[in-house]
Amino acid sequence: MNTDNVDLVPSPVNGPRASERSRSYRSPRREEQAAATRRSVLQAARHLFTRQGYTDTTVADVARRAKVSVDTLYASVGRKPQLLLAVHDMVLGSADEPVVAEQRDYVAAVRAAHGARAKLTTYAEALGRVFPTTVPLAESLRVAAQGDPECRRVWDGLNQRRATNMVMLARELRATGDLREDLRDEDVAHLIWTMNSPEFYQLATAGGRTAADYVATVTDVWIRTLLA
Repeated sequence: MNTDNVDLVPSPVNGPRASERSRSYRSPRREEQAAATRRSVLQAARHLFTRQGYTDTTVADVARRAKVSVDTLYASVGRKPQLLLAVHDMVLGSADEPVVAEQRDYVAAVRAAHGARAKLTTYAEALGRVFPTTVPLAESLRVAAQGDPECRRVWDGLNQRRATNMVMLARELRATGDLREDLRDEDVAHLIWTMNSPEFYQLATAGGRTAADYVATVTDVWIRTLLA
């Protein structure tokens, strides 16, 4: 139905039109309550996922901690994979709500840095801060995706989103004039995408190596490989 034409339908003589009735149902108080419920669910999910892991946390556990019903949790955020993705984006954004890439503090810091070397260094350092928390979450999602179609869709979407963001970063690096001219933006994006993956971080920190070691490795490789 085309809702743009709702006012073309005659209204009852003594009653409000459909659009007016719709507006009357909007309640700022209800919207505030819904937002508060969503925050409670997200905070509960973050607490449980980051402390006991994805597999050992049930939706009922999150609902119980948030003091809501499971149905309310589903309506507020979504099912368990969506909950995990929301927590993942909360940690990336250092916020109490999921934050899109363009609004994250570290993205602003990368954009404000002068020159490709400074941008790559700033980005690598940001990954070193958030990856110890986000990588276990992402890895849990990856493992669950092997047998759960819904988790697979969320996992694939997360990887595609990351790839899209790296193309944007490559273009920003290109604008500095510091990149090698023989590399395409797609090549630059793919190298960064490969090395900012949860899988690469796990390999780079195996055997007692730390997040700081990961930062040093990717910074060195990116600068040596990508810059003129």
